[in-house]
Amino acid sequence: MSPFLPPLLLASALLGLSACAATPESAEAPSEAPPAEAGAAVTEAPQLTLNLPSRSGCDCASKPASRDYTFLERGYRALSEGDAVAALQHFQRYKRLELEPAAQWEADIAIAYLGMLPDSPFYDHDAAEATFRRLVAQFTDEMQVHPTALLMRDSLAAFALLNRHISDLESSNATLREDLQKREEAIKRLRELTLGPSRAVQP
Repeated sequence: MSPFLPPLLLASALLGLSACAATPESAEAPSEAPPAEAGAAVTEAPQLTLNLPSRSGCDCASKPASRDYTFLERGYRALSEGDAVAALQHFQRYKRLELEPAAQWEADIAIAYLGMLPDSPFYDHDAAEATFRRLVAQFTDEMQVHPTALLMRDSLAAFALLNRHISDLESSNATLREDLQKREEAIKRLRELTLGPSRAVQP
């Protein structure tokens, strides 16, 4: 046997051991990569989760834009201050700017309210009541209108009922006046027949 064989065998054994030692390191390298990727996925998951609520919270964008009540409320304020002319101008401007059916209804009921007020320069009871009846027929539960517009509607209903009572009372008073006049004429004729024309005229 050659004296150099043991060192060769030793070298071969060392190379084999080094290869075996290197193999686990290369095998462990892929196993370490997934945790790193998994860690990256975990950090990205909250970003997706945080973005989802912001998208679901944008349902308001799909809804129709709300009406601008600026001129309508200016009209209410002018009306409360006794300025019917300015109130009418604001209501008419609101009607021109906001074309939704609910906005048109709000403006029309406010204008009809002006026409029902006796102190208003636009007072026209018959026209206001006709407009009111038309608007009541047009109103539906699905219409989202300003709360003050609903109060005006209820006030117009009260005004219409009150005016009917007044008309009935005036008609009753006219009938009573006619009856009273007839009774006075009957009493006068009775006096003439009883006392004679010359004495019937005396008090």
